[in-house]
Amino acid sequence: MKTILETERLIIRKFNKNDWKDLYEYLSIPEIYTFEQGEPIDKNEAKALAKDRSSGKGFYAVVLKSSDRLIGHIYFNQTEPFDYMTWELGFIFNPLYQNNGYGTESSKAIIDYGFNKLYAHRIIAYCNAENIASRKLLEKIGMRREGHFLKKAYFKKDRNNNPLWFDSYSYAILRDEYFK
Repeated sequence: MKTILETERLIIRKFNKNDWKDLYEYLSIPEIYTFEQGEPIDKNEAKALAKDRSSGKGFYAVVLKSSDRLIGHIYFNQTEPFDYMTWELGFIFNPLYQNNGYGTESSKAIIDYGFNKLYAHRIIAYCNAENIASRKLLEKIGMRREGHFLKKAYFKKDRNNNPLWFDSYSYAILRDEYFK
């Protein structure tokens, strides 16, 4: 996605190196990693991440129009095999801006872009089965639950170094479903 997407309240754009402060604000919070891989980052890691994302593809900054502030990010990237025309969607938002519809607004814009500009056949998403907010968002934007994977992955281990497995749900929406 080279172009900037705009919604009523948001701009969805490529990252730039100066996004590190806002990125640090939410990726340094332990609660962000309740359902995500990784651990809180420090300022140097935020700078490196913003720089990396500014030169790469797949991650997009979600910015409030009213303040030009980065409030979260969306992952949207084509999966292999490329002939299948499938893109994967993911998102993380700063807790200070959650429950305001920004995740829904930006995800709808990305899905619209995927089907109308990239001619996607299918858009998929995965979430931890216990992540109720993400499940609700994915269903709100028209995706349907396709699968329930038992003990699919783990991001953390217990005191005895045993994996803490979690269940995952898969979601999808097809091009023809979107245009119905």
